[in-house]
Amino acid sequence: MNKIDSYRKRKICVIGANSYIARNLLVMLNRSPEKFNIMLYDNAERQIDNQKNYFKLDVLSYESVLNTDFDCDVIFVFAGKTGTLNGFNDFETFIKVNEIGLLNILKAYVEKKSKAKIIFPSTRLVYRGNDNPLDEDSPKEFKTVYAINKYSCEQYLQQYKAMFGISYCIFRICIPYGNLLNDSQSYGTLKYMLDNAENGKDIILYGNGNLKRTFTYIEDLCRIMILGSFSEKCVNDVFNIGGETLSLNEAAEMIAEKYNVNIKHAEWPNDALCVETGHTIFDDKKLKSKIEFYYSGSLKNWLKKD
Repeated sequence: MNKIDSYRKRKICVIGANSYIARNLLVMLNRSPEKFNIMLYDNAERQIDNQKNYFKLDVLSYESVLNTDFDCDVIFVFAGKTGTLNGFNDFETFIKVNEIGLLNILKAYVEKKSKAKIIFPSTRLVYRGNDNPLDEDSPKEFKTVYAINKYSCEQYLQQYKAMFGISYCIFRICIPYGNLLNDSQSYGTLKYMLDNAENGKDIILYGNGNLKRTFTYIEDLCRIMILGSFSEKCVNDVFNIGGETLSLNEAAEMIAEKYNVNIKHAEWPNDALCVETGHTIFDDKKLKSKIEFYYSGSLKNWLKKD
């Protein structure tokens, strides 16, 4: 019996149930012999994959958030606005959805006297890039509205822990990829490469393409988040989720080979260069000291079987 299956009759609340990570997380939860009691929330009329126990929720309305079932073991907060350059033009939406949305959840959590652990996904974009692996205390730098949104949310969780005794766990994620569904491959860097290649277009990389990232297969990512959510050792702290270190060139070459397209290099546009973080390679020793897990995925193997 694996660790996920050992947790019996747990109640889980997923806010932002239509997001990429949430949809894949639900697949992992539903695969388990364990029959979790799962409550789903998002702002759409229905859950994309027609999952049960779904309720419409507007995180910007405190009255709406109060209708969330906070009497649970774990609350995954996936609701949010993602992006890099678009945050500069749509900063009001980014601040409202990402920060005020979480604050509404935290306020309602306190009012409802919830004892649930809040699981919050953060991003590689809070770090200042470095050639060496980054641990959780590595220097921070915020080049986009989205990056500062995420770090602000990390701080809100810490503040609410200090003031009200809430329970939380933050997982910083670098480059997730893969899908346990048919139409949910990834977002960001890898999605751009895959979308171009699948449509027969060349992959364009800025500069020399030697920037390195940590790539995490979505099944590994979801498994780790589930294990961490029920671990008493992963609480009131921040953890990097690791994976496989590849340069953008290496990732692009694998994708280009599969789809028989070319890789072309171009000069950095000024706006893209302004928000580029440099190398972001995750050190996950801290998380490994708390829970036992493994990484099963590699980009090369995933591309072969996909």
